[in-house]
Formats: sequence, C-alpha cells, structure tokens
Amino acid sequence: MKRRTVLASLAALPALSLPALATGTDYTPGLIETALAEGKTVFVDYAADWCSTCAKQERVINALRDQNPKYDANILFVRVDWDAYGNAPVSTSRKIPRRSTLIVLKGDKELGRIVAGTSEADIKTLLDTALTASMGA
Repeated sequence: MKRRTVLASLAALPALSLPALATGTDYTPGLIETALAEGKTVFVDYAADWCSTCAKQERVINALRDQNPKYDANILFVRVDWDAYGNAPVSTSRKIPRRSTLIVLKGDKELGRIVAGTSEADIKTLLDTALTASMGA
C-alpha cells in the first residue's frame, strides 16, 4: 500500500476524543482554592494530552470511578493541563515535578501524591484516601 493511501485512510478515521479520557473538571485559576475553602476534597491530575503515562492513569482513575460512585459524589476531580499550567503557581506552589502527578488536597493539607505511577492498587489507595477525607473520617 502506498504511503499516500495509508495517510488518506488514517485521515478518514474518527478522531480520538482525548477529552473523554480526562479525569475531571478542567482547571481554571482559583478553582482549587475555592473548592478547598468550601471544605471540598480535591483530587488533582496534572496531565498532558500527549503523555502516555497520563493516559494510562486516566484510564485507571475512570475505571475506578465507574466501580465506585462514591468517588464522584464526594470528591472534586480537577485536571490541570501541564502544557498550560506546568510553570504556573498551581504547579510550582505545590512543587509538582512533572506531568502525570496525582495529588489529593483537603483544607491546607496534601493528603497523598503519586508521581508517574500507574498501579491500580496505588491509585485506588489515593482515591480511598480522598474519599475518607471527604467523609470527615
């Protein structure tokens, strides 16, 4: 098959919907601080659309959220676009080292962090930490 034919065939395929992979509300300045001031527990996903580790994390997070609706009922999920906010205070003030970092926040405390990890067990533990914090335990 000629390269032009292959490229034309690929162009005809439906585009991959990256927003469907997103774990939560897209970050806007002040969103996390407002939620924390309201007493919410916030799960923050620092991610980039092009990052394969981020995509794997998002698949795991979404699968776990599908299995346990209490996560969505009690935790605010925020996705910070690393390309847009990697050098912004939302990242630098929390010493986020890279994209594919997941953190849980409650009040003025960071309750947990995963950097570049994709283990379902580790991500579930982080989600359970957030759920426990959100329920006041």
